[in-house]
Amino acid sequence: MAVLNKIRQRSLFLILIIALALFSFVLADLFKNSDALTSKSQNIVATINGKEISREDFMFKVEQLQRQMGPNATTTQVMNRVWEQEVRQAVMETQFEELEISVEKDQMRDLLKTSLATNPNFLNEAGVFDENKMNEYIANLKETSPAGFESWINYENQLASNALNQNYFNMVKAGLTGTLAEGKLEHELEGNKVDIKYVQIPFSSIPDSIVEVSKSEIATYIKKNKKQFEVEASRDIRFVEFKEVASVEDENVIKSELETYINGRLVDERGRKDTIVAFSKVKDNEAYINSIAASDIKFDERFVFKSSLPTEFADAIYNLNEGEVYGPYKHDGSFKVTKVIAVKQIPDSAKVRHILIPFKGAQSADPEETKTEAQAKATADSLLTILKRNRSKFPEFVTAFSSDKGSVEKGGRYDWHPYNTMVPEFNDFEFEGKTGDLGVVKTVFGFHIIEIEGQKNKTKAIQVGTIARKIEPSEATTDKVFRDASNFEIKAGDGDFEALAIEKKYTVRPVNGIKVLDENIPGVGNQRPIVRWAFEEDVEVGDIKRFNIPNGYVIAQLVAKHEKGLMSVEDATARVLPIVRKEKKAKLIKDRVSATTLDALATAEKTSVRTASGINMKNPTISGAGREPLVVGAAFGLKEGETSGLIEGANGVYMVQVTKVTPAVELDNYQAAANRVEQQKASAVNTKLYNALKEAAEIEDNRAASQIQ
Repeated sequence: MAVLNKIRQRSLFLILIIALALFSFVLADLFKNSDALTSKSQNIVATINGKEISREDFMFKVEQLQRQMGPNATTTQVMNRVWEQEVRQAVMETQFEELEISVEKDQMRDLLKTSLATNPNFLNEAGVFDENKMNEYIANLKETSPAGFESWINYENQLASNALNQNYFNMVKAGLTGTLAEGKLEHELEGNKVDIKYVQIPFSSIPDSIVEVSKSEIATYIKKNKKQFEVEASRDIRFVEFKEVASVEDENVIKSELETYINGRLVDERGRKDTIVAFSKVKDNEAYINSIAASDIKFDERFVFKSSLPTEFADAIYNLNEGEVYGPYKHDGSFKVTKVIAVKQIPDSAKVRHILIPFKGAQSADPEETKTEAQAKATADSLLTILKRNRSKFPEFVTAFSSDKGSVEKGGRYDWHPYNTMVPEFNDFEFEGKTGDLGVVKTVFGFHIIEIEGQKNKTKAIQVGTIARKIEPSEATTDKVFRDASNFEIKAGDGDFEALAIEKKYTVRPVNGIKVLDENIPGVGNQRPIVRWAFEEDVEVGDIKRFNIPNGYVIAQLVAKHEKGLMSVEDATARVLPIVRKEKKAKLIKDRVSATTLDALATAEKTSVRTASGINMKNPTISGAGREPLVVGAAFGLKEGETSGLIEGANGVYMVQVTKVTPAVELDNYQAAANRVEQQKASAVNTKLYNALKEAAEIEDNRAASQIQ
């Protein structure tokens, strides 16, 4: 009993202990679930109609597409392309599953047969597609090349997906017909016409300055038209850019170095004396340019015409004599010194035909090519010997031996083309020889048997050598830029970003409306790190950060955060203000008008009565007033001779009187018009169906949370 009494006395204490234990258990479970949810959100890129797209699968497809698109496509561009593909596939698969449509084995066989009908790997001796050959090919892939077999499966899946899409779209189109009633309506919309007299009181007749629109009125309009003003989360930033650009002193140092090569001099470095010969006196120009001067532009022995020289310096360089030097001059981000090495007359264009004999390792060679370089040379020499005796065999040899597919159908011919179009060895033969010359030339593509068929317009060409130094900032300059950027970053963090920039005479660039998956910052290009930073949860408005960019730094400040939802009044004002102002102007006009006839209204508003004829509903345009659907619609609701009240249009307030009604000519059959309606519906399926399905789909975009960008 004593024990029971003690339990009763401490019942409240025990209840609290049990409650705390249960609470801690629940909290632990919540944290566990929270961790699981966070992990899941990072591993799931998107959920589309209940289908999850994993991060691993998404990134695998991104890597594949990146290889296809090449280095010029940014990672964000590739990811966005994959995203659109994945969304489309998921949206369409939902439809296929609901309708229970699929590509079965027989249809896949037909798809493959159609797709591979001209593939030489699967044709028999008669040139007809052979399914057995295809099956052997697939079986061989499965056994010998897992990667190749996987690619084949992906190919089949793509064929099946395309077929399902086509089937689905065709099914929708099949359900869209143009009825005779719709055909008749279409005909009447085009054929029913009215002539009218009207008075327009344009909105521009009331100055904007006397029509005040408050923020609350703009807010009310936004709420009434929510769908038009839904926005994604966005950020506003501003930034100052610090560029690592060569100073005037840096440029003078570069020019001074080039003067050394122009004039030549004795250079004494740490007790070691070297003589630099003047550029104009050098005989071995290639060694001088590439090694002694270590030019950023290497020597090119080919001759050039005036048109190939830098436009602003072309006359000065082209008119030099052999051995003369021009410069230093500033061109294309470098200081340059150019010497004319040789001058000669060269045709500006040539016409040739050739036979290309490849060998193993040449750029044009098929992977299965077995001829050695010596064997290819022997073949070319043999053909040349025959051709020198009988050039009529040239087309025959082109067909039988040439691997240059681009010219085989033209008899090996390259019609008139300018100097320096072909690779150097080919170019030298066709432009330095003469018409009728026939010979063998080796290039990176193999051995060419070339015949020069014609040359035109011999013109002065020059061989030039150029010593170039890229204009780059010195170490002292880059150090100063770094110090300036760092000092601004520190001081801006303690004070007013914009005021400090103005004081230091730096340009502040605002960038508004940045979206979470954007990559481009106007003025500095692809800068995903800046976008990611702006959307980090712990970054607050006013925070500042320095970013490294090519050739410099950006000091950025987060100015504003805009959450997902309705556009703010400030952001929407530019769009909404003219609309609300127009509504208020319409009310002002209606309130002041008491006239009930066109003449009275024209007199009161000091304007005139105008006419318009042949108006139809299909193209609701009034001559002299522009496109006015509401006004035209009101006119078609009037009888001949009847006058409307005041109508609020797109460009003003109107009063309309119908002077003539011309009904459309009745047809015995409206099938042609019905067919047009059906075609219009079918076209709409191609352009609008997927977008409608996408808009109706449940798409949870988790790319930002999964940290893939």
